[in-house]
Amino acid sequence: MIRITDLNKSIGRLSILSGMNIHFRKGRVTFIIGPNGSGKSTLIKIILGLMKPDTGEIMVGDAILNGDSEYRQKIGYMPQRIQFPENLTVREIFELIKKLRNSDGEPEKNLISDFSLDKEVSKRLSYLSGGTRQKVNAVISMMFNPEILILDEPATGLDPVNSRIFKNKILAAKNEGKTVIITSHLFNDIEELADDLVALIEGKVAYQGSYEGIFTVSGSGDLETALATLMTGVPV
Repeated sequence: MIRITDLNKSIGRLSILSGMNIHFRKGRVTFIIGPNGSGKSTLIKIILGLMKPDTGEIMVGDAILNGDSEYRQKIGYMPQRIQFPENLTVREIFELIKKLRNSDGEPEKNLISDFSLDKEVSKRLSYLSGGTRQKVNAVISMMFNPEILILDEPATGLDPVNSRIFKNKILAAKNEGKTVIITSHLFNDIEELADDLVALIEGKVAYQGSYEGIFTVSGSGDLETALATLMTGVPV
């Protein structure tokens, strides 16, 4: 669904992304993993059109990204932290998003119920706990039934019950043929949900393939050790 070819990005003399070739497939959950500073956030910003690459090509479906924004209608994005004016209520945030997307009806209704937000929609954002903010974030990412889900550390702050609900929704999206891209440091989530992995090290793709394949390539039996082996180039 998303194909990236020879992507490069530098800031000044500092190379952020170098020669990236990545294919995010439909009906698969792909985790982007790597240490801080590996280029994960920059890659996501470029896919979302928030940052321009220096060179390279990005295709979403059959369309080449060339500055148009229409392709974003296919994407549901969940940032690591929700960022809206603190004086807005949850309901006002949902209404604002719908106006920006020219959407009628209540696409968020079932999600509000699923995440037990019925009693929270009239509260201002400033009054919400971190976990509740994350549930609002989850609803926004899914409320327009997007073909592509991009989730940045989605489990942060969620209690076990809502984490399970969210994981089930991710699996349902995969089974519907959607493209799901997740960045996460939580190895338990990766082990449970990942079909594919993209491991970034210093702005380069150190591994791309199935979840199971990373153990064969690294010669390691667990994910933490496998990633450490890829980072250092020697068995850990």
